[in-house]
Amino acid sequence: MTHNCSLPVIAEGVYPFDARGVAKRFRHAAIFGALDALQAGETMRFCNDHDPLPLLSQINGHFGPRVKIAYVSRAPGEIVIDFRVAE
Repeated sequence: MTHNCSLPVIAEGVYPFDARGVAKRFRHAAIFGALDALQAGETMRFCNDHDPLPLLSQINGHFGPRVKIAYVSRAPGEIVIDFRVAE
């Protein structure tokens, strides 16, 4: 399954976050800020060029079961992950 992160997501409560356009030194802070801004039931659709395993561990440690992580695409160079805030 492929997903073009440059296209807007057309689903209520799903917000795109393309990490490829964020400077590396700011990336994790921007991601955590975006996750903090989500309301219960909302999703951040995250796009990146590599699988961010250390980041996923940090998110799990910080948010615990409040944020659910689900891969949309794991194609090489095209990682898409939905981070959904539990209701």
